[in-house]
Amino acid sequence: MSVYITGFLWVGGAAVAAALLAYLIRRFGADEGRAENNEAAGQVFTIVGGLHAVLVAFVLIALFDGVTSAGDGAFAEADSLVAASWASDALSPDTGAEVRELARHYAMTVADEEWPVMRTGTAVDSSGWATLDQMRKVVASAPTTDDWQVDRKAEATRKLWAVYEARQERLDAASGRVSSVIWFTLALGTALSLAMPLLFGGPLVRTHVVIVGTLAAAMALLLFATYQLQNPFDGGADVGPDAFQAAVERLA
Repeated sequence: MSVYITGFLWVGGAAVAAALLAYLIRRFGADEGRAENNEAAGQVFTIVGGLHAVLVAFVLIALFDGVTSAGDGAFAEADSLVAASWASDALSPDTGAEVRELARHYAMTVADEEWPVMRTGTAVDSSGWATLDQMRKVVASAPTTDDWQVDRKAEATRKLWAVYEARQERLDAASGRVSSVIWFTLALGTALSLAMPLLFGGPLVRTHVVIVGTLAAAMALLLFATYQLQNPFDGGADVGPDAFQAAVERLA
């Protein structure tokens, strides 16, 4: 099912449910004193809704930053991989060819095997680490005959270390999720924020129903965005392996 269709179901279902609840409360509940309670209920709603809005804002900002960092990190990892291969070309023809083949194999492993696993949020196997370690050993054992080759060997080593760091950050981002405590707080805060408007009075039932339904739709939209962005490699974010596919082409 499309992400957008799922989002419409979330938002529409929450709006309809909240509007129906508001109508039933106004239709069959006691209205005595409801209008007089508007000021007190409004003050409580301001505090509860404000605290909830701050929490949701911090969570969403962190998730948006995580998606951006995941995309930038993937390109940094792939670029460092290509740079390490190019630097190894200056060591010797055999070393350059072996590192290039290992780098190409690593990029294909990431794009074809690791990316589908990261979308599910499960642990990635160690084959990528093994290939990266093999590249490190090939570069470390390569002989040098002049200062230029020494410099290129050091550059290849630095770029492989950059690949290592970016890979670790990518795997950490794929395994990360919004904690159960945060989800509990978001859900409870949403429920409390929706409960407050049900205490409001007013002469028009239709207006009250629309207000509660609109608030519920907005809350559901924020929760849906949080759910979709918690894994940057899946859902609405869906950072793809484009960087590694481009690296495979450059290393071919």
